[in-house]
Amino acid sequence: MSGREHGHDPLLPHGAQAVAPPPSATHELPSHDLPSDDLEVVPGFERENLQGWIPQLATEADIRAVIEKAFDYRGDVTITRKNTSEITGYLFDRRIGATLQTSVVRLMLATSNDRPAIPYSEIAAIAFTGRDTAAGKSYEAWVKKYWEKRSKGEKNISIEPEALE
Repeated sequence: MSGREHGHDPLLPHGAQAVAPPPSATHELPSHDLPSDDLEVVPGFERENLQGWIPQLATEADIRAVIEKAFDYRGDVTITRKNTSEITGYLFDRRIGATLQTSVVRLMLATSNDRPAIPYSEIAAIAFTGRDTAAGKSYEAWVKKYWEKRSKGEKNISIEPEALE
């Protein structure tokens, strides 16, 4: 079903879009009218542990797939260029082009304010060298720590975030 069928007109500004009609009596109740126990709960997902991984980059598809994983990774990566020079930083941007020559990644370097852009075609290897700062930081992990402290009889429980190196 297209956006237009839902009442969205691409020629109108976002705030002027039509609002969906209210549900008729034959439809189910909106979710806010249901008891909270009856609402669907979506389980979380396990994140891959990429820290320390040095993938093989044999094909163009390999390079593109690993760069996508590096973009989602919340730690530093080390890129080895085809001229054997290495650069380490946080991969914060990637621009996907039609070819490896027109696609680039951008890094934030820990040692300077430079934001170098490296074409995919210059990348010989990528290593996930930095600690994933988001690993183990799920809400479930926080709740587990809370209940562990509470079961030990601690009062005024406050779970503080870990210091970033």
